[in-house]
Amino acid sequence: MTADRGSRRIMLRLALRARHLARRGWYRWRASLQVKVVTSTLVVGIVTVGALGGYVSDRVRDGLFDERLGQVLEESGQLTSLAQSQFDASSAVTGPAVQELFGTLVPMLHGAGTSRPEVFLRRSTGTPGLAGVSDVSTRPELDGIISTEMREAVRGSDVHRWTPVAVPQQDAGAWSPGVLVGSLVSVPAAGTYELYTLYDLAPQQATLEFVQRTLAVAGLVLLGLLGAMTWMVARQTVRPVRAAADVAERLAEGNLEERMTVHGVDEMATLARSFNEMAESLHDQINRMETLSHLQRRFVSDVSHELRTPLTTIRMAAEVINDGRDGLDPSARRSAELLTTQLDRFEALLADLLEISRFDAGAAMLDAESRDLRDVVTGVLEQAVALAARRGVWLAVDTPERPVMADVDPRRVERVLRNLVVNAIEHAEGRPVEIRLAGAPQSVAVTVRDHGVGMTAEEAAHVFDRFWRADPARARTTGGTGLGLAISIEDAHLHGGWLEAWGRPGQGACFRLTLPRRAGITLESSPLPLEPEDATGPVAPGRDPASPGTDPAAVPDLDRLEA
Repeated sequence: MTADRGSRRIMLRLALRARHLARRGWYRWRASLQVKVVTSTLVVGIVTVGALGGYVSDRVRDGLFDERLGQVLEESGQLTSLAQSQFDASSAVTGPAVQELFGTLVPMLHGAGTSRPEVFLRRSTGTPGLAGVSDVSTRPELDGIISTEMREAVRGSDVHRWTPVAVPQQDAGAWSPGVLVGSLVSVPAAGTYELYTLYDLAPQQATLEFVQRTLAVAGLVLLGLLGAMTWMVARQTVRPVRAAADVAERLAEGNLEERMTVHGVDEMATLARSFNEMAESLHDQINRMETLSHLQRRFVSDVSHELRTPLTTIRMAAEVINDGRDGLDPSARRSAELLTTQLDRFEALLADLLEISRFDAGAAMLDAESRDLRDVVTGVLEQAVALAARRGVWLAVDTPERPVMADVDPRRVERVLRNLVVNAIEHAEGRPVEIRLAGAPQSVAVTVRDHGVGMTAEEAAHVFDRFWRADPARARTTGGTGLGLAISIEDAHLHGGWLEAWGRPGQGACFRLTLPRRAGITLESSPLPLEPEDATGPVAPGRDPASPGTDPAAVPDLDRLEA
């Protein structure tokens, strides 16, 4: 039992090892164009050389056999004629005399042939036997090589009959091809006898084996040369492609000064020059775009900072006016109130512009700490209760009983959720807004669902654009700046998370924020579905550009950004 278990364990290890090697070989074949070209060429070469070698070998074999068969049949006919002439000239009429004639004739026929065939003289079936006369052969141990079918064919024909046979050699178990030829002769006083001559084709077989060995060696040499030449040609072709791939990877990593080395004036050199020209053009365009982007970010940041001083002055003057509004006439009092309200919006807009400029400049920092997201959701709802009461919107909250812990920046997550809840209240049209919180081993998620006007597929695709509104004529009754969702998705990306939108006209919208529980975790799924269970009709999803199924490194739509 122990030995059987050990054997099974060894076989299992060998099988696993073979599978591992097979997988590595398959991966190596798929990953290397050079290996693909060489193996494909060798496979075609092996098939071609094998087919050509087999054809040449068959032709040589048939040629050697046909030539030797013609010689054998001609010589056998001569020996038969010689034997018949000896029988006709003999005066032997008694058994001992005929037996003596057989004993003299058979060795003579064996020596008369140029290839010294083996000779067999056997009494034909149906011929009365003569006392004292028996069958004679030069090699009695080969008498069994004459089959019954061959004897019947010889007796039923007046011409020579032949058949291929296997001739045993002196070495035990060794065989060589041969040809057995049979004919009838008439023996005086003894009747009809069958004369068989056996020709060994061992020399022809040796010639064929020599030709086959030569073809095999030539084929192997040819395949080796073919493989070597293919490897060299493929290497010369693939090396520039690999160099271009390496340079392209370094360019993608930000090393814009990388260029390919140009050798010669052939097609590969042309490819390298064209690649370098493309890289140089991209480098110039990227530098121009980076300069323009830097100037734009600097302009927004400078304008935002510079506007703070006059805004502070205007704020002070507005507060003085607002404090004395009771002594003003109704129109001036209303103007003072509007001035204060719009100044609040102006300050919020400046704050959002500064935040966006920090994201664009890559200066936004994450101040993460372990927090229970239930507390964050509760804080957001407490701030939104007053607005929901004014709009007549019921807020329904569904949170787990156990803490939902995650490493997050509470200020940024609270800002994201506040934007989502406020937008939901604004577009709910008096219907309930549902907030759900759930956790998974690797991630946490919050969904905010309203049952208001909803969104089309095109609107959902643009909902995170800056200053975008589904209806340009719609007023921002809650004082939004148009940058809330744009900042929210940047906050989600800063956490390594997703912010996604779903909507259908007349059925409302649903926004889902998914965050990893710990820094460094790559999100693969979300604990909550994006599409609500009660949704019907065609889907109109708006997917976060950094969520699965899209490329976060994709080039943005410049036409849309310019618009």
